Amino acid sequence: MNWLTNFVRPKIRALVRKTEIPDNLWEKCPACEQMIFHRDLAANQFVCRHCDHHMRLGAKARLAALFDDGAYQRIELPMVPTDPLRFRDSKRYAERLKEAQARTGEKDAVVVAHGTVAGIAAVAAVFDFAFMGGSMGVAAGEAVVAAARLAVLQEAPLIVVAASGGARMQEGILSLMQMARTTVAIDELKEAGLPYLVVLTNPTTGGVTASFAMLGDVTLAEPGAVIGFAGPRVIQETIRQTLPEGFQRAEYLLEHGMVDRVVHRHALKATIGRILRLLVEPGPLAEVVTLPTVAGEVEAAAEDAGG
Repeated sequence: MNWLTNFVRPKIRALVRKTEIPDNLWEKCPACEQMIFHRDLAANQFVCRHCDHHMRLGAKARLAALFDDGAYQRIELPMVPTDPLRFRDSKRYAERLKEAQARTGEKDAVVVAHGTVAGIAAVAAVFDFAFMGGSMGVAAGEAVVAAARLAVLQEAPLIVVAASGGARMQEGILSLMQMARTTVAIDELKEAGLPYLVVLTNPTTGGVTASFAMLGDVTLAEPGAVIGFAGPRVIQETIRQTLPEGFQRAEYLLEHGMVDRVVHRHALKATIGRILRLLVEPGPLAEVVTLPTVAGEVEAAAEDAGG
């Protein structure tokens, strides 16, 4: 037995060996490329402290930031066929679903919950872009429909936070049918006289933009969010013209009347709360003062003149 090899060398290596650091403690901002500690980033709602870039936010974090005290109740969504077309490209669609479910902990791209926002009961449907790009298949369509019906049942406003690459190609025509189904569900909500708010986040494109995402009574957007139907490259190649600077960004859409307001993520909850109070509890914003009638003013003026 070699004492130097078996005892001394392992001790020396243990002293000089570098401590392994998890590779997920720091994140690089995609805009300014600054490294941000993950706890600081989460505490700031995934907004870069250096350049104010709004990074993507998961569904659970969205719900916690939206509802009062972060308290909400999720609902069980309808069961749907997992692979109706038995689709396969480089791998089976069923395998892609399992991978996305394992990675996000969600069954599909949309989470539906209800709770209170600024003390007002509300229903929210939130897209998670981490689940296959937030693409809308049958399950996502069913989730939006279920959210609208729950809002009608509870006589509560509906809030949709959209983040999607569009329809899910692996479900073909079935995914495109969800555009019509979700639109009808929103019409039922509006027929019931209930407010419908939409928050467009980065990105909101394709069939989601072409259906329920642009039907809000009030449409808000986060700063810098890409919002559109087809991508800029496809549009530019089709019309063969150079697109304006900032095309399809939230600020560009605000200038052209496509969204009502661009709201910073830190002010989003307060803004939604104010809008809900105005729509759900309409009333005077100040004390009502009774004004004298015209006849009363004339009589008062005559008395003053006679005196």
